Amino acid sequence: MARVRAAITQTTWTGDKESMLDKHEQFARDAAAQGAQVICFQELFYGPYFGITQDPKYYRYAEPADGPIVQRFADLAKELGLVSVLPIYEEEQTGVYYNTTVVVDADGSVLGKYRKHHLPHLDKFWEKFYFRPGNLGYPVFDTAVGKVGTYICYDRHFPEGWRELGLGGAHLVFNPNATKPGLSNRLWEVEGPCAAVANGYFVLQPNRVGREDNEYGDEAVTFYGTSQVIDPRGNFVGERGSSETEEVLIRDLDLDMVQQMRDDWQFYRDRRPDSYTRIAQP
Repeated sequence: MARVRAAITQTTWTGDKESMLDKHEQFARDAAAQGAQVICFQELFYGPYFGITQDPKYYRYAEPADGPIVQRFADLAKELGLVSVLPIYEEEQTGVYYNTTVVVDADGSVLGKYRKHHLPHLDKFWEKFYFRPGNLGYPVFDTAVGKVGTYICYDRHFPEGWRELGLGGAHLVFNPNATKPGLSNRLWEVEGPCAAVANGYFVLQPNRVGREDNEYGDEAVTFYGTSQVIDPRGNFVGERGSSETEEVLIRDLDLDMVQQMRDDWQFYRDRRPDSYTRIAQP
């Protein structure tokens, strides 16, 4: 296969959408200037993480998957030759919204989208107020850097979707997040490596960082960053991101490791879907 230079980003809500869009455009330009071939932003990258509250005003952050934001970053992808994974708040129609990633190829073509399947609904993660569950399956996209899949934040707790992406042939799976301290800390450390090993692909996990008290005051949570890139053997590629400040992580990935891992560990050969009688039952 080939070596790929990948970038993931983490930042804090600035207080307005336009500055967030400008900031992420600059992240893409900076990454491309350092030779990155693919980039993924954090979950719901151009707004606050509005799941903190249940407020209809945040519905206004939704726009179509072919709307102005995606078009802007598709044009940028073409200019920079940069495969781009864009986590947006998608409006399918008035009143029907999804937590979505749009995958754009290096020539600016929009390859498709993934809609978050698993939605938390608990204190300060009121996502069922804002989103419908995903209904597009687990697509894998042929891009200029290889076969790319995506899985969004809370999805990562569910191994079934990781496996679906592996069965779809993914080489790289991007998992954008908005994750805060608490019960998730240990899971953040282990779930990405476990998914990478079990499925034999690279896992790239950007996470928000910092406290969005400019939006939520005393209700705000502090996102812990530590964005991470994990190889198919479960090892971190380079250092994890900062736990406090914004950052663009750029890592070189040897995609030959995908084939090597799958040759060494024949998990796809030895799996027994005929015996998994309860997994697909409600």
